[in-house]
Amino acid sequence: MGQQYQQILVPVDGSIQAELALKKAVTVAQRNHAHVDLLNVLRINHYGFYASGSMPGSVIHELATDATSYLTSLVETTEAATGFTDLDIHVRFGNPKTVIAHEFVRDHQNDLIMLGATGMSAVARMVEGSVTAYVSRMADVDVMVIRTDEAGNPVDTKQVAVKNQDQPKL
Repeated sequence: MGQQYQQILVPVDGSIQAELALKKAVTVAQRNHAHVDLLNVLRINHYGFYASGSMPGSVIHELATDATSYLTSLVETTEAATGFTDLDIHVRFGNPKTVIAHEFVRDHQNDLIMLGATGMSAVARMVEGSVTAYVSRMADVDVMVIRTDEAGNPVDTKQVAVKNQDQPKL
């Protein structure tokens, strides 16, 4: 008997591959009659341009509002395209690696994480290491890394990197 997933986590960062992971997660969720949690993690201490090391509340509020709007638009587009409605949106603050691999999964009892092979920032990957690599190594639940498009063709990472530059930054 095959694995039946019930609670699927899809972390998104505005990248093309993250949105592709959402499309594939909806297909898996429809097959398994599962729920999808759509998550955006805001790393507010990552924006180190404030001398005090802290960010004003108004900026944090604006970041959270922008993230919520982005997630809401993904849900609306997904529902319109697929008819799938069992999606919830979440915005969290913190380190994306630990929030995705440990905290959120624990809090929401997710049994599968589906995420893109690469995200928005090549610089961050070089400096800090890949969120995807960390999650796939450290999560206590199954992790599916999306490397192909909806037709099963490998994603051209160079082309995706160019497209990601045009995406809104979250």
